[in-house]
Amino acid sequence: MAEVSAKSKALIEQENQYGAQNYGPLDVVCTRGEGVFLYDVDGKKYMDFLAAYSAVNQGHNHPRIAEAMIGQIKKLNLTSRAFRNDVFPPLLEKLCKLTGFDKALMMNSGAEAVETAIKAIRKWAYDVKGIEYPNAEIIVAEGNFHGRTTTIVGFSTDPDSNGGFGPYTPGFKIVPYGDATSVEKSVTPNTAAIFIEPIQGEGGVVIPPKGYLKALKEIADSHKCLLVLDEIQSGLGRTGKMFAFEHEGIRPDGVTIGKALSGGFYPISTFLASKEVMDVFTPGIHGSTYGGNPLACAVASEALDVLVEENLIEKSAELGVHFERLLRGMKTDKLQEIRCLGLWAGLQIKESAGKARPYCYKLKDRGILCKDTHEQTIRLAPPLTITKDQLEWAVAQIAEVLV
Repeated sequence: MAEVSAKSKALIEQENQYGAQNYGPLDVVCTRGEGVFLYDVDGKKYMDFLAAYSAVNQGHNHPRIAEAMIGQIKKLNLTSRAFRNDVFPPLLEKLCKLTGFDKALMMNSGAEAVETAIKAIRKWAYDVKGIEYPNAEIIVAEGNFHGRTTTIVGFSTDPDSNGGFGPYTPGFKIVPYGDATSVEKSVTPNTAAIFIEPIQGEGGVVIPPKGYLKALKEIADSHKCLLVLDEIQSGLGRTGKMFAFEHEGIRPDGVTIGKALSGGFYPISTFLASKEVMDVFTPGIHGSTYGGNPLACAVASEALDVLVEENLIEKSAELGVHFERLLRGMKTDKLQEIRCLGLWAGLQIKESAGKARPYCYKLKDRGILCKDTHEQTIRLAPPLTITKDQLEWAVAQIAEVLV
């Protein structure tokens, strides 16, 4: 591992002294980003292979999104939803027409979008399906990651997420991920929805068996409950489709998105759903002061245009095939499994080869930034603006580190 410079060390020590220790970042202190690259305070250049957990699918500091943000900053940033603004309605229409959902409800963080989905599911259960209050149940999956709020961590199976934060909110049934039969067996008359990630990102880019999502949709329809998917990491082009669920030709009743919705410039998230689901919301029962603010809407509108007009989703699909071929062509005996879809991969390190984090540091020393998860997995998720040559160079570095 390369030595940390005095400048970086001082900033790291300052952060440790005055900040809560709720993250364990790699010891690199970034100061600038452009495209697929990040630069640290000492001027060293790195290729970003995390993309802020897919928040910067459009690349760092995309000039079109930056210009849209600066333009809106000079005009109007916040009205709250107590008043209307002229940027919010056009974004609603753009989102719905682009994604095929009837209505959108905007929040800020991804966790807020998930909380919104949970509230919508429960309200729909009582108002529409007729489940006796307060008995609505939501089926979720082991290994999930939907955020860090107290309700969400209560149905996590990760000890780091839920340890010490109880008592937990009731009303969730946890089943094995990728097992549709377990979902079917868990459905009762009180089941309001099945709520899962189509691909578990934080879990290590865990891809379920083919046909899993289609089976979940059939189960939901047959039992008159909802299928709602969390596409905050997997959506907006990461897997080579606008949404990961498109790989199985289904349409859920609702979906949560965030992260790349702003291209990494500003927090904005959205719950998209059918009219039947979204119409359970009435004035006063849910909201956010910053939700749908003009600045966020201007940024999101341009971020969506960049995805579409620069063909980044198609690029993710095309380069994703090449990415997987390159990864599977590496000569190494240190990998237990390679999971890849689009420009998103999880490299499962054999326990005999040690933990994933030291490999991330070795890659950092070679000019690539990526992140470990659950001790044995290296996640790889470059901005969708990456070129074929850049991708090939990066995989060559990964292959050398894994020799």
